[in-house]
Amino acid sequence: MSIPAAAASEPAAADRRRLDELPNGYVVSRAARTDIPAVVGMLRDDDLRRGNEVDASDPRYSKAFDRVDADPNQLLAVLVDPEGVVVGSMQLTFIAGLSRAGATRALIEAVRISAAHRGGGLGSAFLSWAIDYSRRRGANLVQLTTDQRRVDAHRFYQRLGFVGSHLGMKLDLGSPR
Repeated sequence: MSIPAAAASEPAAADRRRLDELPNGYVVSRAARTDIPAVVGMLRDDDLRRGNEVDASDPRYSKAFDRVDADPNQLLAVLVDPEGVVVGSMQLTFIAGLSRAGATRALIEAVRISAAHRGGGLGSAFLSWAIDYSRRRGANLVQLTTDQRRVDAHRFYQRLGFVGSHLGMKLDLGSPR
């Protein structure tokens, strides 16, 4: 299922903070509040997670956006096409730690490319950007989690150099209030 045109954010270049440019006029930016509907639309367009997301107008998304946007160790990045429409998103979290001699880890989460833009190399370019950005931010390690059922995603991440080295576990504490 692709994102309906109404769900994609309108051009909001004045609100977004541009980070880098990718080939063919695509731009990586820090997400703006106006991007919430497009990001949530991509999160909802996921067979495995469809029931986890609600309508983008739910105030919990705005509150979460404010927390992420205010935290210097968080980045909600969007990939914007040449027309100014959000076609991808991911969240980067930078984690300081004592292990690995005080290494900083970059955690990549919620990677999405809109269905209409998959298969053309945008996902690889976006992830490669995230790895380079993490390196520039001083990260010594980039990690991500992916659902065990996403075999195609596993191959995609492996092509980018990721190695399945650990078993991730989660404990659901319920919906945010």
